[in-house]
Amino acid sequence: MEIIILEKIYGDRSGFQKLDKKLDSLIGDLEVSWKIGITQKQWVKITLEGEDTEISTNLIREEFGEVPYKLNSIKEGETYKGRFIDLGKVGYGVYTDIGVFSPTPKDALIPLYYLKSIFGEKPVRQMIREFGWVDYLPIEIKIKKVEFGTREVEAEFTEEQIKRIEKWLSDGHDKIFVTGTISENIEKALLETGHSRDVIRLEELGLMETLLILKKGTQAPGIIKEIGPYVRSATFGAIKFSE
Repeated sequence: MEIIILEKIYGDRSGFQKLDKKLDSLIGDLEVSWKIGITQKQWVKITLEGEDTEISTNLIREEFGEVPYKLNSIKEGETYKGRFIDLGKVGYGVYTDIGVFSPTPKDALIPLYYLKSIFGEKPVRQMIREFGWVDYLPIEIKIKKVEFGTREVEAEFTEEQIKRIEKWLSDGHDKIFVTGTISENIEKALLETGHSRDVIRLEELGLMETLLILKKGTQAPGIIKEIGPYVRSATFGAIKFSE
């Protein structure tokens, strides 16, 4: 049996080992063996075998969530978890990959007119830069419209996601989004460089996506420059309050 969960593994691929440990603590006592792979667009596929396959699949689904897979299973008004993809490549909005593969891979568009209604009159690339958005950042969206003929999907942020973004943008703390490595590698880099004292909180947003909230007065670009060489596969985004 196979299940594609709402996590991606990419970058330095350190997520394989971390996910294996998580699965071991979740289903390690059951009569089941598993193999972790990745599909197109880096979504994690778990293949299970053994007499406890069904119960294990249900536990995994409960713990990590599952991608919708088919376009015709996407429902207008429903909430989905996804990841930003191809940020800044177009000027008319931002795309979110929610795990639609069939009949062909399809991302959901959060259009510019909607973004402007929430965040004010500015070009999409400016929003991406100012808000620290990076590819693979996990977000939660609500489906506004599905056009099955043209296979177009339009979405907007959920209320919770808007609140989260607005909080990130208003509390006066510089922040760093890191994608492409596990949080343990970031912690190690902070210790190696002596910067763990500059971080108030480290939040795991996903298997390979982490948010660092810095002490007031600590500048994100300086921290990125210091820890960057220790996590070479990582991509960084920053919310900056002071130059």
